[in-house]
Amino acid sequence: MKNNISVFDCSVIDLGKINFAEGNLTVVENNSSFPFNVKRVFYLYDIAGGESRGAHAHKECHQFLIAASGSFEVELDDGTYKRQVFLNNPNMGLHIPPGIWASEVNFSSGAICLVLASHTYNEKDYIRDYNNFLEFLK
Repeated sequence: MKNNISVFDCSVIDLGKINFAEGNLTVVENNSSFPFNVKRVFYLYDIAGGESRGAHAHKECHQFLIAASGSFEVELDDGTYKRQVFLNNPNMGLHIPPGIWASEVNFSSGAICLVLASHTYNEKDYIRDYNNFLEFLK
């Protein structure tokens, strides 16, 4: 099955923020301007500065990445085009639809990557080998 999704379909979305004298609040709710219903939440942390994570694609699962603290970059690859997105703002997130190879790289010290996913964990949904990913796209 040919993938019609491209790295240009991966969009950075401003979740907005509510300002208080004590700080800020950002809300994520299903059935809002968020691109999918969330079924799983996890976060990456204590990753040494400059290290990377990810390096896989999903067959069905959408992901939304937020730099809850610090910063990191996301390398996106659709088999034809590559794109890099820098995340460093906790009220901005990157929507990654299925069929996109993604790697999180260049974590700042103390960074936290919050991930909201459209599906519960299913190892069969992951494509962890890049050559298998290219075959999946055909």
